[in-house]
Amino acid sequence: MENVTFDYNYCDTNDSDGGILEVCDSDGVNYLGAKISYIYYFMFLFSLVGNGLVLVIIHRFERLTTVTNIFLLNLVMSSLIFMSSLPFHGVYMQLSNWIFGNVMCKIVGSVYYLGFYSSVLFLALLTFDRHLAVVYSLSAPRMRSQRYALLCCAVVWLVSSLACIPSMILYRSFYYAVDNATLCQEVPGGFTDTTVTHLKNSAFYIQLFLFLVFPLIVIVYCYVRIAITVISSKLVTKFKTVRLIFVIVLLFFICWIPYNVVLLTDHGSMDCEEIQRRGYAEQVTRNLAYIYFCISPIFYTFVEKRFQNYFR
Repeated sequence: MENVTFDYNYCDTNDSDGGILEVCDSDGVNYLGAKISYIYYFMFLFSLVGNGLVLVIIHRFERLTTVTNIFLLNLVMSSLIFMSSLPFHGVYMQLSNWIFGNVMCKIVGSVYYLGFYSSVLFLALLTFDRHLAVVYSLSAPRMRSQRYALLCCAVVWLVSSLACIPSMILYRSFYYAVDNATLCQEVPGGFTDTTVTHLKNSAFYIQLFLFLVFPLIVIVYCYVRIAITVISSKLVTKFKTVRLIFVIVLLFFICWIPYNVVLLTDHGSMDCEEIQRRGYAEQVTRNLAYIYFCISPIFYTFVEKRFQNYFR
């Protein structure tokens, strides 16, 4: 869960006396976030029903031992883990007050990142698996075993869990006297400023390179190879088998790249007006990103002809 800030941003400005500290009011950004957050409950319920339907269909009609279904099953679980944090996030933004206690603050903050990180890696894993099945169709069956799938899933969950450690350490609830409210944010606590800076920087670069740049490179490379293979061989059946994964991956990056671009925007050298504009952009792009986790079950269920028949 990102920092939901209900205090103020500050930026330096100069006056005739040599310089004052200008207070950048963030009430407008917080008000927009509180209004938008009402859709979090709908997204949570829709995701619960949609992902639940996918799980039922896979369990009822598909073999759970196939590599693709094992990856899809774990991707659905990642989405459910992520969406479980949204009701808490919604209540927090609407009340401007964290009412769930310090333990839940740490759990919700960690669950948010666990769901996000694992979803990204499972998408990359699904794409790589499709790449093996299409490009190396003769030798792939020997590699794409159930043991291979379970080992890959275990690695993804381990890496994602380790990446959540900075959030688990820094997230805590605390009383903020200026607003007379309890907040749930990343705060130094008993750590030195240097330690906190290192933790935040490590979390930022891990998210940037391991959970954005690396999956993007893997996915682009795999789909270029898949496209070349399908076009050169004119295998229509193979094109249909990769269509579902391609749509899911394309939708994911359409939803997530704008948000990550906003996060990469330098905050330190901005004036108050730029900080406020960035705040509005972050609210909009963040909720666009959340929508992915809400509507992805539709693509699981209705893009693939086989899933349409199962639904009927």
